[in-house]
Amino acid sequence: MTSPVWHPFTQHGLNEPIPRVTHGEGAILHTADGRRIVDAISSWWVTTHGHGHPRIAAAIAAQAATLDQIIFAGWTHEPAEDVAAELIRLTPPELTRVFFSDSGSTAVEVALKMALGFWANRGEPRERILVMQHSYHGDTIGAMSVGARGVFNRPYAPLLFDVGTIPFPTDPQATLDALEAQARAGAAAFIVEPLVLGAGGMLIYPPAVLAEMRAICARHGVLFIADEVMTGWGRTGTLFACEQAGVVPDILCLSKGLTGGAVPLAVTLASEAIFEAHRSTDRSRQFFHSSSYTANPIACAAARANFTIWREEPVADRIATLAARQAAHLADAAQHRRAANPRQLGTIAALEVGHDEGYLSDLAPRLLAHFRDRDLLVRPLGNTLYVMPPYSIAADDLARVWHAIGEALDMVV
Repeated sequence: MTSPVWHPFTQHGLNEPIPRVTHGEGAILHTADGRRIVDAISSWWVTTHGHGHPRIAAAIAAQAATLDQIIFAGWTHEPAEDVAAELIRLTPPELTRVFFSDSGSTAVEVALKMALGFWANRGEPRERILVMQHSYHGDTIGAMSVGARGVFNRPYAPLLFDVGTIPFPTDPQATLDALEAQARAGAAAFIVEPLVLGAGGMLIYPPAVLAEMRAICARHGVLFIADEVMTGWGRTGTLFACEQAGVVPDILCLSKGLTGGAVPLAVTLASEAIFEAHRSTDRSRQFFHSSSYTANPIACAAARANFTIWREEPVADRIATLAARQAAHLADAAQHRRAANPRQLGTIAALEVGHDEGYLSDLAPRLLAHFRDRDLLVRPLGNTLYVMPPYSIAADDLARVWHAIGEALDMVV
């Protein structure tokens, strides 16, 4: 009997094997059939310090035995208060309020609703959202609406709202000019993945462009939303990507590495002005958003343990070491005649295999099987190969990943 499980981003009609993972440790996953798998993509970009970090595991166990769940509407608890206080300490002082949710997509939904609620409660008719070409912000309706239109969301087009699209800064001046024109027309907000567009193909653009985009939004009163769901927690070499551009957003979305990747949790941080636009004696002006598991105590305990790891362990050194090793391996791979557009930012390294572009590239299933057969978790984005492992990955395991990438380049004809 086949499994009744319906897996995400999986075409079950292809009957590709689905390994059963039994346990993980560091950058290694172990399967039921005894295989040792190197996790080269941090299990969809979430695992920062490694699987099964003892501090996070202990915090989850202790919290589960104390308080597992409580409604967060009108109630609070210590783990959530501690997480919020630490986030305020870690982020720019302009961000004063922390709203909890449970995934990157919902953090984005919250951000969009905050932005529209801000203008509605001020009595100003601003409703248009601006986005960047090739962006991806999640798979819920609002998040899909502000992402690139294409294979990811084509069947759901009737549900999506219209947005203004700014070109990816291949030509930075064209991007800035387009943003200037649309911002001047009175947009409500601009949402962007800072420095790296993840699912869009690990596309990287300079900090100076991010800084200028922020300046344009500030000039025209357009709220600036930074989606750091993927780029946060050290992936780009700094705690948050916005730091590299000296950018302070009006709204900041965080998830994935917030708990070290152990359990789902997300936050949307906002400026005091956005909070004040919703605060009133009029109950109809409150922020109407929640989920059953908002600020779940167990997830918050995991996040609190993650903060302790950042304070007490040499995480920055691990990131720097990994980034240097990635650079060396990428430089070697870039010499291959089939490697195109090699690029790196912090611990993220990527390249294209040949020039067969697109998420549904016929090359993608072959590449996926190639890595799976070599006990590696590498999940191509079409013909784009990227390596984004946990910071604890051993040097020899990272070398195995890049050796297999070299073999993949050789097999393309």
